[in-house]
Amino acid sequence: MKHTFSISALLATIWLANSGHYTGLLLSFGAVSVALVVWICHRMDVVDHESQPIHLTRHLPRYYAWLAVQIVASNIDVVKRVWSGNSAISPGMRRFKINQKTDIGRVIYANSINLTPGTISVTLSDNEVLVHGLTQTNLDDLDTGEMSRRVDKLEQ
Repeated sequence: MKHTFSISALLATIWLANSGHYTGLLLSFGAVSVALVVWICHRMDVVDHESQPIHLTRHLPRYYAWLAVQIVASNIDVVKRVWSGNSAISPGMRRFKINQKTDIGRVIYANSINLTPGTISVTLSDNEVLVHGLTQTNLDDLDTGEMSRRVDKLEQ
């Protein structure tokens, strides 16, 4: 139910921002269109399953800032290794247990791995992810569990 309220508020805000007209007739058209879209979403059974969970929103900026730092640091590491030649690259694959409880938590974790240069999520299942790393160091960094802990905090 909280997702229904959040999608309704988001759609109403977007409609008001794009409309620019605040007469009674146009506001009623907006209310009807928002209600229609929310009703269609309920009929498709996507509102409470695939929508943005509102509880994640307040933690996202801190997580995105941390992830941005990790992406920059990984980019620098990958560039150094490419310039150093083949001897600096030791690719490998490793399976990691997933602690996240929700589907969106698992997806955020796997996508965060993909966004970090030098690593890519190959497969994702309910309880583990298979990761290919450019170096063993990349895989060892994931093995520390820092990214997983941060995604866990995001889920709470």
